[in-house]
Amino acid sequence: MPTIPICPQCAMENTYPDGANYVCADCGHEWPMVAAASAEDSDAVVKDANGNVLADGDAVVLIKDLKVKGSSITLKMGTKIKSIRLVGGDHEVDCKIDSGSFMLKACYLRKA
Repeated sequence: MPTIPICPQCAMENTYPDGANYVCADCGHEWPMVAAASAEDSDAVVKDANGNVLADGDAVVLIKDLKVKGSSITLKMGTKIKSIRLVGGDHEVDCKIDSGSFMLKACYLRKA
């Protein structure tokens, strides 16, 4: 049975098929089923906070201070991160900094 995707507008799971579209019952957003099916099959493009496409091995800079969950470490704004690795999932970027290894969201990074 095919799974119904979450709403790209509000990220809620209360969606349903309606003709050739998916509809979100929470926010009313509609999007075509065909585009959703092709988006799942293709590789996802990861973009930074400015909309630049990121690739493995790029150097990036943090655009805001980030507190690390379960730790007293704070990653400071302006920290340069070299040689990132793109991974799937909620946190798209895997990297190593002097204070350890981290998985970060691309929306907090900009290409250096």
